[in-house]
Amino acid sequence: MQGRMVTWSMASVIVAAACIFLSCSASVAHGRRFVRSSSYDKPCKEMRLYLHDILYDYSNSTSNSTSAAATKPTALATAVPSTGGTFFGQVVVFNDPMTEGRALPPSLEETAVRAQGVYLYNSKEAFNAWFAFSIVFNSTGRRGTLNLMGADIIAEKTRDISVVGGTGDFFMSRGVATLRTDAFEGFTYFRLQMDIKLYECYVV
Repeated sequence: MQGRMVTWSMASVIVAAACIFLSCSASVAHGRRFVRSSSYDKPCKEMRLYLHDILYDYSNSTSNSTSAAATKPTALATAVPSTGGTFFGQVVVFNDPMTEGRALPPSLEETAVRAQGVYLYNSKEAFNAWFAFSIVFNSTGRRGTLNLMGADIIAEKTRDISVVGGTGDFFMSRGVATLRTDAFEGFTYFRLQMDIKLYECYVV
């Protein structure tokens, strides 16, 4: 009897370890069952979205602004003579509309997809930024969030940032978002084309 108990206990440990280290193919969250679908050769989901950022600078309309500087640039931003100022150290908080086409939506406050988070200028010699934000989906077709973060090397034609997780219809999703500056007007407006490829998806 004792030998059987030891054998059963060892089997339980092995099964539990396999589930932890091999990532069981099914997960349960909020009463829903998700099945993992991943391939590192071909994305399991792709989408293209456009992010519209309108920075409030005291001269434009408050109702038409979707982002605001939470800090001023540091003294180091203007201390490098060759650049003329790069906003180094400035942090911007944003709640931007996202669209499937390039046109601004009729209402900047009521869109089915929004990008909410921060970007900060992190270079004293060039206009470079670092993003940390969530894409929030709230429509009959898609609900949940995708969480993204990474460096935006603005001088590059395209740059990649990481999709590090998600919720709802994007539960535990992971992948890459490729950014491209699609349009800009001075320092108050820019539009980013965002091509999102998910390589790890959980489907209901």
